[in-house]
Amino acid sequence: MNKNELVSAVADQAGISKGDAQSAVDAVFSVITSELKKGGDVRLVGFGNFGVSRREASTGRNPQTGAPVQIPARNVPKFSAGKGLKDAIN
Repeated sequence: MNKNELVSAVADQAGISKGDAQSAVDAVFSVITSELKKGGDVRLVGFGNFGVSRREASTGRNPQTGAPVQIPARNVPKFSAGKGLKDAIN
């Protein structure tokens, strides 16, 4: 499912226009993104948790030449599914 399909599904399920659903989906993504940028987390009980994890610097290898490559430290988003979501798909 891509974003347009998600918007259509939300509009159908909620009984609202696609424009309103588009605004709602965009707002949810924007709020989650801005909270993660600040270093916070978003906890949706029964669905899951969005957070930020720190990946330390490491040394990798170029697969073509075998030369060592320095990989810088960075923050990466993470998602852990909640019990409700896990139960719903199993």
